[in-house]
Amino acid sequence: MAPARGRSTQIPPCVPKRQFPPGYSDSLLFLCARRIVARHPLPALPAPPAHLYPVLFQAAFLDGRPLVLRELVSAWPFPVLHLQRLLGRQELLRDHPCKLCLQAVILAVVAQLRRPSSWPSCRLRVLDVTGVPDDPSGRTPDGMNAPWSGTVALAKACVEVSKHQREFQRRGSKRHKGRSGTAAAPQPPGVDVHADLFVNGTSYGILRDALQSGAAGPLRLKCREFQAEKLSLAGIVSLLETLDPSCVRRVDLRFRNLGLTGLSVILPHLSRFPQLRSLKLQYSNVDVRRPTPESAIGIRCLAGQLGMLPSLRELNLGSSRLSGNLRQILCDLRAPLESLELSFCSLLPADLAFLSQSSHAASLKRLDLSGHDFSQGLLEPLRLLLEETSASLLHLDLMECRMADAQLAALLPTLRRCRRLRFLGLYGNSLSTAALKDLLRQTVELPDLRLVVYPFPADCYKPEPPRRVPGSRRIYEEPMDGERLAASTAEIHQMLADSGRTDLVWTYNPYGHGTMDYFSL
Repeated sequence: MAPARGRSTQIPPCVPKRQFPPGYSDSLLFLCARRIVARHPLPALPAPPAHLYPVLFQAAFLDGRPLVLRELVSAWPFPVLHLQRLLGRQELLRDHPCKLCLQAVILAVVAQLRRPSSWPSCRLRVLDVTGVPDDPSGRTPDGMNAPWSGTVALAKACVEVSKHQREFQRRGSKRHKGRSGTAAAPQPPGVDVHADLFVNGTSYGILRDALQSGAAGPLRLKCREFQAEKLSLAGIVSLLETLDPSCVRRVDLRFRNLGLTGLSVILPHLSRFPQLRSLKLQYSNVDVRRPTPESAIGIRCLAGQLGMLPSLRELNLGSSRLSGNLRQILCDLRAPLESLELSFCSLLPADLAFLSQSSHAASLKRLDLSGHDFSQGLLEPLRLLLEETSASLLHLDLMECRMADAQLAALLPTLRRCRRLRFLGLYGNSLSTAALKDLLRQTVELPDLRLVVYPFPADCYKPEPPRRVPGSRRIYEEPMDGERLAASTAEIHQMLADSGRTDLVWTYNPYGHGTMDYFSL
């Protein structure tokens, strides 16, 4: 590492103040690492011990030092660089400045694979950037001139390295031809990049090229979670066929009106993924509310194809209209589900009764039944289902379910038996302040409960006609009495404080908290 001349060893005042993971900010070793990475080039050190690299990487990443990161990665002394294990907290990866650091890590690996002189000393074999959220909104991080996508950056890196390697081999074969006429060009070390890939119409082309050309190249993409949004049926199939089957644990296809016909084309390609545990098919436009001979055949086909996924434990069929057909769809599954999302699926009492009596009930950790009308006939089937899931349930989402105080009161004894519950979502229901306070009193004793998303109290709305939301022609909202809402919120927060549950959050804001992912349960 080149020495830095005429530079102070103190942390400059421009070092950003960031929220560090527990144990970092008060660690003497970490504070020393921050002083070192504040300088670029890094101070000349006589072969830094390998055990210092992780803490130097942590400090450089969390302080936003992309140039230092490139130096560290180029000399990484271990076979694996696992980003999330090094940083400890996934939320730290959501900051835009961190994307500059991610780009620096990728560029360092590319530079190493393009430089033959570095191959003998290259120990890195696996770069794991799983858990790094991609940004489908296309926002531009500070310091970048164009929108940045992790998937696109990785795909471009794979294509670039593969192209460079082909050119190097062509040149090398001419220089290294022996008497036998065979080429003896040196080969770069291979690096597997484990990543969660997000693809849409914009990124499809470069990702397809990377998966096709890089499968046998020096830089190889290994997809853990595959998310496709608004992609054509042919495009989805094309990419699924090129993914390494040994690594995929989740496939998430959203905002694509596949219907039963489209699903029958895609699902057979999923059977090649032996580790596939999660399948999300929300907004697939499956509608079997009116049975026909064709829909019956389609349901049998769907059930059979789901049955070909032996590791499946999470299924999301959100916004499909499945009225009365849940038993037929789930009948061929090889093992009980642990996560089932059926929001806005037009379920009937018979569907919930089937779930209560099925092998899935005792295994369910996550259940989403948002968007159903529990004001009448579905309430008792829901109560019975919660009875059966109470020993395992960790996450319950009942948002926008037309529940009023009476329905909540009927469910409360059962909710109190869900002793392992961590999340309860009730946003969008018509509940009074009194009902919410009663809910708090009776559930504060649940030891694992950490987050409750409750609705705006019904008694906090003004008695006025709904008003159109500014900028929208069709969306209306009821006017809110700000003073009443503030008073109600203060009462709830005071009760929470009096209970001593500092680890429990109650909020009427349904956004910004993140969802409890199945793999984190």
